[in-house]
Formats: sequence, C-alpha cells, structure tokens
Amino acid sequence: MKKVLSLAAFLLFVTFSFAQIKGRQVPSVKIKNLDFENINTADVIQNGGDPIIISFWATWCSPCKRELNTIRDMYPDWQAETGVKLVAVSIDDARNINKVPTYVYGQGWEYDVLLDPNGDFKRAMNVNNVPHTFLIDGDGKIVWHHNSYQPGDEEELFRLVQALSNGKELDH
Repeated sequence: MKKVLSLAAFLLFVTFSFAQIKGRQVPSVKIKNLDFENINTADVIQNGGDPIIISFWATWCSPCKRELNTIRDMYPDWQAETGVKLVAVSIDDARNINKVPTYVYGQGWEYDVLLDPNGDFKRAMNVNNVPHTFLIDGDGKIVWHHNSYQPGDEEELFRLVQALSNGKELDH
C-alpha cells in the first residue's frame, strides 16, 4: 500500500510540475556560452517563429550524450525542413565545466551549447534530472517536455517539431 501511495504521489507531482510549466514562457535567466561569457536565455530562444528544442545534459550523463549525438546526425535535415534550433544546456558544475567545450568540439555538435554551472536555468525550468528535453513554440512557450532517453525518442521529438512547424497545436 505504501508503494502505491508513493507512486501516486510521484505521478501527481510530475503531472502538477508539467502543468505549472506547460504554456509558460521560457524564463529569462543569466547563464554562460562556451566562451564563458554571460548571456540571457531570453536572447537565445529567438528563432524567427520556428520551434526550439532545449536539451539539458551533462558530460557525466551517458543517455544525454547518446541523445545529442543521435540528433547531431539528423540535425541539418531537421533544420532544413522545419527551421528548428537546438540549444543544449550543460548542467555540469564548476568542477567539470571546463570539460564541456572540449567534449562539444570533439563531437562536432552544431548546436548552441550553453553552460548552467549554478543550476539557475535548470531550477527555473523545473529540471530534476537529465536528460530533460523541452520543445518551445515560435512564441517562446513551452509546449512539450520529456525526461530520459531511449533510442527512438528522437523520432517522436521530430514528429512533434514537424507538427509544430506546420502550425499544429500539441496536445501532450
């Protein structure tokens, strides 16, 4: 009985957490780019009305790296078809932050990669663990999110990006 109540409480928390963030504007938070310069997230989520994917990840997170490396191979086609922009936000802390640029350049990621070493953006987006991926509409509103990664998740993400870029509303 205790397990059932715990599971019910967890599901209620997850549902409530997403209900709080879905439809909200992406929060304006100061974070860093790969040159360790301060930037504002409000400036990054501009994409001319096209969708934006925000993916929270870390260098120590194998599923995160698998997801972003899988998308890397399809990203040019995704951009050509939908105009989507991907922003990968590293949550590596101050001890590991210097590993991020080396890893990103070694992987050949064409994404915008940002650094959130203090976790300010992570907290503002209600991210509890990584990988955590958000889909943002052309107005800067959060319309979908997904936590974790399994092979094939990128296909579902792209279907949602296509729907959004074709003017459809997402029911998720």
